[in-house]
Order: sequence, then C-alpha cells, then structure tokens
Amino acid sequence: MKTKIFIDGKEGTTGLRITERLSGRDDIELLTISEELRKDVDERRRLINESDYTFLCLPDAAAIEAVSLVENENTKIIDASTAHRTAKGWTYGLPELSEEQREAIARSKRVSVPGCYASGFNVLMYPMVKSGYLPAYHPIICHAVSGYSGGGKKLIAAYEDENRDSRYDGSRAYSLGKTHKHVKEMMAVSGLSYPPVFCPSTADFYNGMVVTIPVILRTMSKKGTPQDLAEMFAKHYEGQRFVRVMPFGGEGTDAETELYSNALADKDYLQIFVYGNEDHALLVSRFDNLGKGASGAAIQCFNIMCGLDEGTGLVE
Repeated sequence: MKTKIFIDGKEGTTGLRITERLSGRDDIELLTISEELRKDVDERRRLINESDYTFLCLPDAAAIEAVSLVENENTKIIDASTAHRTAKGWTYGLPELSEEQREAIARSKRVSVPGCYASGFNVLMYPMVKSGYLPAYHPIICHAVSGYSGGGKKLIAAYEDENRDSRYDGSRAYSLGKTHKHVKEMMAVSGLSYPPVFCPSTADFYNGMVVTIPVILRTMSKKGTPQDLAEMFAKHYEGQRFVRVMPFGGEGTDAETELYSNALADKDYLQIFVYGNEDHALLVSRFDNLGKGASGAAIQCFNIMCGLDEGTGLVE
C-alpha cells in the first residue's frame, strides 16, 4: 500500500521542491487540492486527515492552524515553517546532531524542519559546545549569505524583475536589528546560553548558502588547533551521508583557495570546512538553502520516519 502524502502550501519554493522530489516516487500517493480550494479549511482538513503524512509549507500562523485540523492519531506532520521548531512535543529535524536525535525523528509524529541558516549554524556550533572547545556562554559571531530564493516569492520577484532596482546587483544585508527568526532555534539546539551576533545577507544568485563562524583560538575553553577542530568534526559526523566534513583547509577540493556559495545548488547534502592558522579558525558550512536547508531536509526526515533509506528521492 502506498503512503499517502498531502503537501499543504505546495505553491511556495519549499513546497514546489518537495513536490518535485516526491512526484517521481512509486512508493507514495500525492493527495492534491484544487486551486480554488487550497485555502478552504474544510478541504484542507479532509486531506490532512486522509494523509499518512502532511508536509506544511506555510506561514507560521497557517501552520499552527493546520496542526489544529488533525483529528486522528495516525497522521504525522512535517512542518517546514518556523512555528514549531522549539515547541514542546515537536522533534527537531536534524538527524546528524546525534544518534539520539535520529532515533527521536524516527519515532516522532511531529517533526519540525530546521531553518536554513540554523541548519548551517547548528551543525557547526553543536559539536563545538558538546566537545568542550567552546563554553555555552561564549560570544559567537556568525555571517551567512544565501541565494535570494530564501526570501520567498516577494524577494524572488524583486531580484528577477527585468527592471529591478540596481541595489539588487550587490549583496543585501538584512535583519540589522538582530531579530532574525532563526536565532531562537540556533540557541536552543546548539546549547548556547546567549544569542549569537547573526549577520545574514542575500546576493544575486537563486539558491545556495554559506554560513561562517570565526573562532579566536585563545578564547576556547579547551586548547586546540584548527586541525584538531577539523578532526573533531570528522569524528562527530563520521558515516553521515548528508553532512560531509571536507579535508582541512578545503585541500584537494574546489574550496581550497576560494569558496562559492552556490556550488551545491540543487543538491541535498551539506559540507563542513575548517580553515585557520595558529591564531584563528574559520568554521564554514555550505549547502543549498532549498535542499538541506529546507525541502531536502524535510524529505530526509520523512524517509527516516518511514524506515526507508534516508537518501530516497534526494540528490547527492
């Protein structure tokens, strides 16, 4: 029997990518909603409760409403919005953090898909805090650049307008008041006691992302070199298919001398790089904001919840 899936909000970038990744699979049945009824509460309720799994690709308020429409104990929810990422009773969908996290996802009926920036941040900071190299109270500065697709339909339209504002030719720093919605989960998942100084930006490419965290070695609570940090990451993520630790300094890769944010566009895995010298280390994650940063992560969680090979339908 095929697994029945409903995607609530499939018109957005995340929903479209999930639909694309799932549409060619013969182990599932996609339940569809007609265009004129896609905001009809009763029709959405019917499809949600008919499904085995519902993916929510909605604004936060609509995602909360959608969960309230579940009237049975069997339908499982995978929410790509911000609404439930730190909510009680929900499992954070980043299986590579630990084996316990992976097992929790497999057992869960309510999984929240991490934010794109938060994914890149947490794969770096969680091991740094857990390993003791950095204390929970350590001041953290994080810079990140994303493709403009991360801003949704409005920003995509602004960048792709043939008569667009010339300011979009350069990079665009935003959330200057340090109120970005991903900061809450960055703290909750990484184990930090204080919010990082988070500096996000977008640039003139559609999809891709680089997250960077500089570390001054003399401020670490446990002494180590950048090479030590690279070895720690390699051990922590050993055997993971969708979080891959690259050779120290990017040696032998395209990122040995320079690193491009869109190099993993349309892929569903994430790379970790460590650079540095005797004074400083630079921790970097690179991935597709629509892949491991959104839709790819959602499908990976679905596969784990179903007991399937976690890479089924994903692009490596």
